[in-house]
Amino acid sequence: MTKKRILAANSQYVYILYKLAIHITSFFLPVIALFSAKVKLFVKGRKSVFIELKKHITANDSTIWIHAASLGEYEQGLPIVEKLKTEYPTFKIVVSFFSPSGYEVIKQSKTSDLVTYLPLDTSYNVKRFIKLLRPKIAIFIKYEIWPNMLKELQNNGIPILLISAIFKNDQIYFKWYGGFMRKALEKFSHFFIQDPESEKLLYSIGLNNTTITGDTRFDRVSEILQQNNTLEFMDIFTKNNPCFVMGSTWPEDDELLVAYINASSHNMKYVIAPHNIVPKEIARLQKQLKKRTVLLSEISENSLGDTEVVVVDTIGLLTKIYSYADIAYVGGAFATGGLHNTLEPAVFGIPVIIGPNYTGFKEAEELVKLRGIFSVRDSVEFTNLADKFFLDSDFRTETGSINTSYINNNKGASIQVMNHIRTLL
Repeated sequence: MTKKRILAANSQYVYILYKLAIHITSFFLPVIALFSAKVKLFVKGRKSVFIELKKHITANDSTIWIHAASLGEYEQGLPIVEKLKTEYPTFKIVVSFFSPSGYEVIKQSKTSDLVTYLPLDTSYNVKRFIKLLRPKIAIFIKYEIWPNMLKELQNNGIPILLISAIFKNDQIYFKWYGGFMRKALEKFSHFFIQDPESEKLLYSIGLNNTTITGDTRFDRVSEILQQNNTLEFMDIFTKNNPCFVMGSTWPEDDELLVAYINASSHNMKYVIAPHNIVPKEIARLQKQLKKRTVLLSEISENSLGDTEVVVVDTIGLLTKIYSYADIAYVGGAFATGGLHNTLEPAVFGIPVIIGPNYTGFKEAEELVKLRGIFSVRDSVEFTNLADKFFLDSDFRTETGSINTSYINNNKGASIQVMNHIRTLL
């Protein structure tokens, strides 16, 4: 048997295993949902997918479909979603999510006409999904490679774009055993990728339909500066005092942040916005803080007078809160969950501090080299750096300006993507 036939047989074998794995997952998810609130949302939300499509999409509708894994990818694609909504008002814009953490936040958004879950990638599900949705174009953000869905889209002659994509050499597509997933990649009509390295990797497997555009997140965060970021409680709370905002923190982050706040003698206001806002975690954090602290949900007209720390126990306000920061800390790089969005605070021209585990987060890697973001390994390094930012205004300003320049120099990806989309609609 030739090498080509061996690889083809291997690919078919992997496809059979993939289909089996999807069906096994589908069977066990309801059981797992009994013990996991997140999986429960995952299962419950998918029960109404086809009902919602029938309800909101008619035979006379023209639709554009955008898919995001979760909230971060949605934010990445939002500049495209907003431009599509403006330029193609007669089309219905449908956004789908794989993760509940994206769907639950965006489900009431008016930016799109319908927000739904992506059904599990079985042949039956994808055929039914595409038949009901009938998109004129499908746009996937960053990754989310679902073989059966991509195959069905291609079979129906629907253009498929992957935007803000980034590829690494250790991914399955570039391994000898990755033939099945390479076939899935071949279904994309065009790749809009972040860097030359990704283009080289795609070229190595025979995919030349690429354009290097960078990351649409830079366009998204730049738009944040144009919105109204005023928050009355932050105006009252800061009173023109320096403000240190600590966003998307995990318990591993909180350990050094709380120690710093409790020991600090600086005349500074602090905001902590934990990633996980379940009551038990919020109560734990509040108990650890020794300075005068109030929960955002409990703020009243008279509660902010002598408050030194605000703990954010609601969602949706962190971006605006960053606009009040003189220094920002972004969580996740001490934890296993992964570093959170560093561009949101960086766009306001302020220094950003993160933990040590940021490998694989392109903008963080680049800004650490440029010294707009600083990575710390422990509480001693964090304390020394935070104190320096507080005491040295020139250092603080120079660091923040590096972040501003970096974002300005990387804008424009969504313009190139839209120029291509216009040729397809």
